[in-house]
Amino acid sequence: MTTVTVIEDNRELALGLAANLRLEGYHVTCCHDGAQALQHIDDEQPDLLILDMMLPHVDGFTLIKQLHQAGYQIPTLCLTARSTEMDKVRALRSGADDYLTKPFGLMELLARVEALLRRGTASEPKSAPTPSLTVGHLTINTTQQQVLVLNEPVTLPPKEYQLLLYLLHHPTRAISRQELMQQVWGHQAAINSRTVDTHIAELRKKCQLDGRHNTQIGTVSKTGYQLLS
Repeated sequence: MTTVTVIEDNRELALGLAANLRLEGYHVTCCHDGAQALQHIDDEQPDLLILDMMLPHVDGFTLIKQLHQAGYQIPTLCLTARSTEMDKVRALRSGADDYLTKPFGLMELLARVEALLRRGTASEPKSAPTPSLTVGHLTINTTQQQVLVLNEPVTLPPKEYQLLLYLLHHPTRAISRQELMQQVWGHQAAINSRTVDTHIAELRKKCQLDGRHNTQIGTVSKTGYQLLS
């Protein structure tokens, strides 16, 4: 699954973009601080960046330079409220691949994302995408979107699949309910922590071993959930 990372300090805008990108079939991660963005990108290894140029602490221009110095060549779509020609030139000269001025149309943004991905530019430090992710007895074939438990296929509805995929992308890390809500459901007012708990309960039932109630999805007190290795 193609990963798009949205780096935008306006959290409402970031969540809205993430929700719409997920509807298009992308795996989406978000970061809201330029100072943390480089580490976030190193952890997530995205295929494309949507980058606000006016970030706190470290702006987008500086971040692009840092990425290039680190050896990354990730296709980057820049977002900014500035519309002067010099700002556009500066962004492109810094290494951005495309540019959108706020406010922008969603359909135009999605079209530009598709166009950048078609160019096939890859991140240098990133290895070839792995078609499957495995932790313990759980395996997801990301190409076929197939879930296996002890090599036996398990049918999951879309949200349960996305939830399990996100947990598999972050093995052994405690993930809060809030993070799961943002990354799997996006910006949806009707979603609450109880929704996450219900989906986790269903996943545990479907991913248990030989009918027993042992599972690799552990509960972290006062935090959320953790996929155990």
